[in-house]
Amino acid sequence: MRGSILGTEVRRVEDSELIRGDTSYVDNLDIPGALHLTFVRSPIAHARIESIDTAEAEAAPGVRAVYTAETLSLTPQVGPIPVNPGAARPPLAVGKVRFVGDVVAAVIADTKAQANDAAELVVVDYDPLGAVVDLEHALDPEGPLQFGELGSNIAAGEREPGDEDPLAGADVVVRVTMRNQRLAPVPMEPNAMVAVPREADTEAGAEYDVTVYVSAQGAHMAQALLAGGLGLDPARMRVVSPHVGGGFGAKIGAQTEHLVTLAAALELGRPVKWIETRSENAVSMMHGRGQQEWAELGLRRDGTIVGLRLHVIVDCGAYAGFNGFLGIVFTRLMASGVYRIPKISYNVAAVLTNTTPMGAFRGAGRPEAAELLERIMDMAAVELAIDPAELRRRNFIQPEEFPYTTVVGANYDNGDYDLPLRKALELAGYEDLRAEQARRRANGDAVQLGIGISAYVEVTGAGNFTEFSSVEVHSDGTATVKAGTSAHGQGHATSFGMIVSDKLGIPLDKITYVQADTAQVPRGGGTMGSRSLQIGGNSVNRAAEVVLDQARELAADLLEADV
Repeated sequence: MRGSILGTEVRRVEDSELIRGDTSYVDNLDIPGALHLTFVRSPIAHARIESIDTAEAEAAPGVRAVYTAETLSLTPQVGPIPVNPGAARPPLAVGKVRFVGDVVAAVIADTKAQANDAAELVVVDYDPLGAVVDLEHALDPEGPLQFGELGSNIAAGEREPGDEDPLAGADVVVRVTMRNQRLAPVPMEPNAMVAVPREADTEAGAEYDVTVYVSAQGAHMAQALLAGGLGLDPARMRVVSPHVGGGFGAKIGAQTEHLVTLAAALELGRPVKWIETRSENAVSMMHGRGQQEWAELGLRRDGTIVGLRLHVIVDCGAYAGFNGFLGIVFTRLMASGVYRIPKISYNVAAVLTNTTPMGAFRGAGRPEAAELLERIMDMAAVELAIDPAELRRRNFIQPEEFPYTTVVGANYDNGDYDLPLRKALELAGYEDLRAEQARRRANGDAVQLGIGISAYVEVTGAGNFTEFSSVEVHSDGTATVKAGTSAHGQGHATSFGMIVSDKLGIPLDKITYVQADTAQVPRGGGTMGSRSLQIGGNSVNRAAEVVLDQARELAADLLEADV
């Protein structure tokens, strides 16, 4: 009987071409006649734009065009998840700049060096304004406003309805103020894009108004946002993401710079290439995290949790990017964690600051909830003189309580949270570690021993629980797998190939994986929210099952046997 390939160690099938350099990233693509784009960015966090003089730049060697908001009119963008349309971002700054790195102009030239040199010749007259970079200061009614028409720097928010005190009946209340600091994703490959007007797909016999090669986490989402941003027909736009050197959430969808690059290519009728520099990447690729939290946990003396009160400020950055949504929705959704918390009050404000726009980064709102909850549980353990592992075990949702809906509406289908904690404590030798910790403290040793404990449950799938996949078996015994998720280092080709190999018995090296090309894969949700193997893998598995059912029917017909 054939053994399963699943759960075994295999050699990744995608690594060989990457190691040998037999594949390509966006910057390596050889696009004949491609022009190069360089952005002129604001060095000031908040300022009015008094004037932009592009005359000298336009006369520089090799320059084909210099665009500002006046000469390349584009619709302001709110990103993949709108937080507040009143704080949308114009792809080229209109009237004022709102963060260091805001795009003021775009220079297109024959070479990258020429575009860089000409960008230095663009003269911008700024009138500096007061800047807000701190989350608490953003709420100051007397402070500088990002968008005056909003009346405040609050882009969105929610207040828990009702006046019930979640801490009523508590013997002890533990309080903590926490800052989840802003983080820059810094993938090995920064943002990169080439837009090629009127490119033909010779294999498919099709021609598109424009083909876009972009380093993105989902070709189809990039297609939708780019087409929507410029009012184009998505069916007439082909989007391809070749090998992508990391994303971590920051390459979801399309940034405003992508829209400018695409618009410039269509305006000039020439391929236009933009490759973000590392210094640009630090200030312009959307950042993640950025939350200020005030938490109060009420407990009885025996350690039973009575309730939790949370006040949260989420940083949107300079425009109403979707980090505000993540903090409002996902941090609240996971505020109960693995514990029975009968009452939770969650109040949140998503604020605008004069900083790099914010977005998703590795967990996007959920790690923030886990960190604040686990930190305050440790503080409660100290206050009550209860072992931190024991305090958690006393408050775990119990196996017999599943399916369980938390007070904030998260639905848990099943679980046994005490089991993995017990096993972890056993493997770590927890009792011995505590004894050693106590000994060092008693002796005043120079080297002390810290012991950290964390228990959490995660929500994955990013709210998108469907995915395209197909499995095709060819006459030579090979197979092609297509899926709507796309890899940027995760190993989809190996993982999905193993699923098909296990189901159909085809060797792994005989399976080809196709991804991230809207001309070859009809639809897809992309890779984000830890959804690829969970959603995409199940979809591939189902497609392989359909192929197997068809093969059984065909074999039964040929052999004149029962299926």
